[in-house]
Amino acid sequence: MLKTVAVVLVEGVAPFELGVICEVFGIKRDSPEVPPIEFRVCGERPGEPLRANVGFGLTPDYGLDGLVGADLVALPACDTREVYPPAVLEALRAASARGATLLSVCTGAFVLGAAGLLDGRKCTTHWRHADAFAARYPLAELDPDVLFVDDGDIVTSAGAAAGIDACLHVVRRELGSAAATLIARRMVVPPQRDGGQRQFVELPIPECTGDSLAPVLTWMLENLTVEHTVAALARRANLSERTFARRFAAETGTTPNRWLSTQRVLHARRLLEDTPLSVDEIARESGFGTAALLRHHFHRVVGVSPKDYRRTFSKCVEVLPG
Repeated sequence: MLKTVAVVLVEGVAPFELGVICEVFGIKRDSPEVPPIEFRVCGERPGEPLRANVGFGLTPDYGLDGLVGADLVALPACDTREVYPPAVLEALRAASARGATLLSVCTGAFVLGAAGLLDGRKCTTHWRHADAFAARYPLAELDPDVLFVDDGDIVTSAGAAAGIDACLHVVRRELGSAAATLIARRMVVPPQRDGGQRQFVELPIPECTGDSLAPVLTWMLENLTVEHTVAALARRANLSERTFARRFAAETGTTPNRWLSTQRVLHARRLLEDTPLSVDEIARESGFGTAALLRHHFHRVVGVSPKDYRRTFSKCVEVLPG
């Protein structure tokens, strides 16, 4: 049962992610579906303002002893740094040992990692910080493709709005679907989103490290609808098939077929965003031929279906008559 929630502030806290936690757990709902939750905002020095990452101060009412007795301890995003306050890390370790559930939003996972609480645990963080996180906490089992990870007594989320998904998931898990649905409706957000954060990741066109295959790569991009075989591409590059395949892998980091399918997905993604073409038409325009093949490769690269991606990212607004 979720009766007490303590949120921990450190220097450089992100107000939006803090606001998400406050909105889900800190507001009295006056509804039988959502029982009262005691909400504590805690810091190392209660009553002293902490700098937020956008230029103003936030003052915690409770000290770190406010974590004692909390069912859920939440960490909003904050600036990443080499060292976090030792007292905060010890308080988190003690809360975990007492059986509290720990929840991080975005870069809040770095604080849990610094406390040693993610070693051998499944977790996630914002995709832009995934490489830095993996390098700093190599024992953590990072999944950068999902919106959140529920690993029992530790729940971690990806960036910003994914914190809403994680918080509502905790409400659903601890208080039931009716409570999560009511809070989501009041927040005007879906109770549960599909897909992961791969759909939000920027996917630049992979560049080769040398220039020997640049003309071939450019020609492939200009002819995505053509069926490209390794033999034909090798002839265009004036190389043997074996040499071409080896050099292609060295310069792009992948195989010709996989590189081409990724470029076709990127082109399809742009068409889904910028045009009203049907999925069948986009499949033909991007070189996949059929909608089924497009859906297969698109889901592999982006993590959601073309239809779901268009619903989220399309720039085209349908104008209804009248």
